[in-house]
Amino acid sequence: MTTGQPLARYAAMKRIGDMVYFSGVIAVDPATRTVVQTFEQLPAEVRQQLGETGEMSVDIFQAPVLVQSWFVLNRIRELAEQAGGGMGDVFKLVQYFTDLRDYPLYNRVRRLFYPGEPPVSTVVEVSGMLPSREVRIEVEGTAFIPQVRR
Repeated sequence: MTTGQPLARYAAMKRIGDMVYFSGVIAVDPATRTVVQTFEQLPAEVRQQLGETGEMSVDIFQAPVLVQSWFVLNRIRELAEQAGGGMGDVFKLVQYFTDLRDYPLYNRVRRLFYPGEPPVSTVVEVSGMLPSREVRIEVEGTAFIPQVRR
């Protein structure tokens, strides 16, 4: 996956001392500027981890939530790494859903990123998100990543 710039004029993250704040992340491929919705848009090893069945009648319903969940959490992990930390440093997530029925699948994916203790969490249902109704999940995070003293 390639990472890109935010879709509008805002910072993807901001460091204030040892605190790092991540803007809300949605599943938009920066290369094509399209919403990620299918298993085919992810690496093969990730598709297997997420539980791709190969059965259209199952995957067509689960893929958008599973794929978007992985994409946004992976992007937050990449941002944390850019700030000098890792996913374990991201201690708070605010998760926005257009349909709270998507939460159980999202939660399953979140366990891949937090196999031990889960982060502090807020879950909110919203009526819609930019740039389109295809976006089902947005996640913002807060991390404690000590600055390297030189």
